[in-house]
Amino acid sequence: MVSSLPHPTTSAGRDGLAALLARPAKAVVALDFDGTLAEIVPDPEQARAHPGAVPALSALAPQVASVAVITGRPAGVAVRHGGFAGVPGLEHLVVLGHYGAERWDAVTGTVHAAAVPPGVAAVRAELPGFLDGVGAWPGTWIEEKGRAVAVHTRRATDPEGAFEALKGPLGELAARHGLVLEPGRMVLELRPPGMDKGKALAEYVRESGAEAVLYAGDDLGDLPAFAAVEKLRSNGVPGLLVCSGSTEVPELAERADLSVPGPSAVVSFLAALAEAVRTAD
Repeated sequence: MVSSLPHPTTSAGRDGLAALLARPAKAVVALDFDGTLAEIVPDPEQARAHPGAVPALSALAPQVASVAVITGRPAGVAVRHGGFAGVPGLEHLVVLGHYGAERWDAVTGTVHAAAVPPGVAAVRAELPGFLDGVGAWPGTWIEEKGRAVAVHTRRATDPEGAFEALKGPLGELAARHGLVLEPGRMVLELRPPGMDKGKALAEYVRESGAEAVLYAGDDLGDLPAFAAVEKLRSNGVPGLLVCSGSTEVPELAERADLSVPGPSAVVSFLAALAEAVRTAD
């Protein structure tokens, strides 16, 4: 049985939800992956979309203009970990990977990507020795992300201490190679500048001609997407901001129109939204 659709706590959020329900064929539903559709786990390679995510999305996607997954992961990785390929109902799903630098379209099953900046390779080569030089933090490890490199502290003996101690030095390393540092939930990512989830979302909404937008996320990297929706709202495009609740990132919850407690609740919300759109038709 589909749970009832939760109500946004802000007037702007209520307007956004009302616009989506009134004109679903003109609405874009955009979602982060890790922490929103998939639980955060110690090893990102083991992260998988919640079991109910694909059924909920495949019920919702045919009723709206588009569903876009916007993630810092490589697009192909998000597709595999999400189980999005070849699913009936998801023919027009789009995955914008590496903050929009890569794009996978379900209709073609292919990934389009720009060249990787040379600074990424330089940081990748330098990072192991660099970490040894700034102090020993047992359990800290490096994730290779293709267009980016990330240092995780969640498995360190002192996760928050390692995170705070490494943030400054890694920011300097990133800047030296023309990259930027993106802090997250116990992860510090070094990546090329010029793209973030806000720019990726704004460009996709503009491309699609959407008249309403929903965005759901859980981490600091989702703040630019929240800002993009807020700007769209100021320009007359209704929007709804959903926070996949985390006590680690109160900044997101404070700006959300609706907060739900993690991926399981996000999936329930998407299923309820699909049902509400269907019955409103």
